[in-house]
Formats: sequence, structure tokens, C-alpha cells
Amino acid sequence: MLPTLHETFLTRPLAHRALHDASAGRPENSLAAVRHAVALGYGIEIDLQPSADGQAMVFHDYDLGRLTHATGQVKALDAAQLQALQVRGGDAPIPTLPEVLAEVAGQVPLLIELKDQSRALGHAQSVLESATAQALQGYDGPVALMSFNPKMIGNLAQMAPHVPRGLTTYAFPERDVPPDTPPEMQVHRETLAQIAAYDAVGACFISHDWHDLNRPRVAELKAQGAAILSWTIRTPAEEMIARQIAQNITFESYLPERP
Repeated sequence: MLPTLHETFLTRPLAHRALHDASAGRPENSLAAVRHAVALGYGIEIDLQPSADGQAMVFHDYDLGRLTHATGQVKALDAAQLQALQVRGGDAPIPTLPEVLAEVAGQVPLLIELKDQSRALGHAQSVLESATAQALQGYDGPVALMSFNPKMIGNLAQMAPHVPRGLTTYAFPERDVPPDTPPEMQVHRETLAQIAAYDAVGACFISHDWHDLNRPRVAELKAQGAAILSWTIRTPAEEMIARQIAQNITFESYLPERP
């Protein structure tokens, strides 16, 4: 039997990259942003990138430049080197997934996005998936895993079968595909847009671009019992539109109503 989302994933709005505000000393995906979301009772969405030594680091970008004073790729440094870096807008280093899990401690739902390591939503080497599954062993709280890369979710179905999993989805328009892309990548793009891997990876939800929620495939999945989350909502007006279809939102830049 497939795992399903805890009910709080459908009732508590999810703070995108935690409840961040760099001007207030809470950079995105930081422990300070996580603590603030927990204190206000919001759910949390975070991102993972792997370190050179295979640890799950809570960080959105592939490159360090935007969010730290260093340069280069996250995966080029080991966890100790990454934790020696201070995140811009805060006074703390890049956290690890175990550190975030200890901070959340089951108090609010935690949605974890694993960033695609193939950079083409293709082959998954499973390093990040393995580190994530290991960190979640024994975690007692509402948690779910997702990725734009279906192959990573397929790996997690084997490594952490008890944890609810889903796909991060959107229209995958042609403008996002480089002009020199081979024909097989175009077919892959269309397959991703159709959310074709949903059943194969044992997903129980999607987190879909709110601009594209009217897509027939979204309605089809909802009718068959899939939970529909949406990203990324930045105003109450956008939330009102998204909630006509989606059961919950991932938000930033404002504070939605809590249950």
C-alpha cells in the first residue's frame, strides 16, 4: 500500500524555502527561517543539494554565488567546508538535513524537494536520495519528498518506501529547452509535461505551478485521488486563484491564513 500525505499537508500553508526574510536575518532554507515558520505554525518546504561527501545539504541553488560569499558548485565541497560558509543575510552556515529535522521535530509538515542532479531531469545517481533516506530513518513527524526528476522519486520509492512522495511539475514549455536539444530530449520534455511517471514512481501528490493548474492532466490526477499542491504563491490574489483547484499552497512574500 502506497504511503499518503499526512492531513496537515492539506491544511497548513507551506513556507517556500522556509519562512525566509534576509532583511530580518532569516535567509532562505536557513535554520532561522525554519524556526520562524515553526513558531508561527506554518508548514515548511525546503530544498536539498548534495555535498562532495554525499551529505544532504539544505540549499536551493547548484552554485554558491547568489546565497554565500563563495563561488563554485555546492557538490564540489564537502559538508564541513560548506558549513564553514556563512549564508548571505544571516549569521549561520548552510544547514544539513538532519539539523533541519531536529529543528522541526515533527511540529509542522515538512516538504522536501531534492534538486535534480542530472541537470536534464534524466539519469539519477542516487547519492542525494540515499543521504535523504538515511537522514529520515526514525524521523517521527509529517514529511514528504518530491522532485522535478521522476527518476529520483523512483529511487526514493526503493530507499524510503514508507515516506510519501510526489512530483514537482509544470508545463515544461519549449522555451525552457535549449534550441540545440536533441529530439529525444523534446520527447522527454513532453513526457514530463504530461506527468506520465506519476503512477510508475508510486506518487501520491503533485506540487504544480499555480499558473498551469487548469491543465487537464491535473484534473485527471485529482479525480483519481492525487493530492494537489501548488507553487509558488506570492499574493493573496494568487492564492485565491490557486485554491480553486489546489488543496494547499507553497507561499512566500506574504503570510496566508492558517487553520
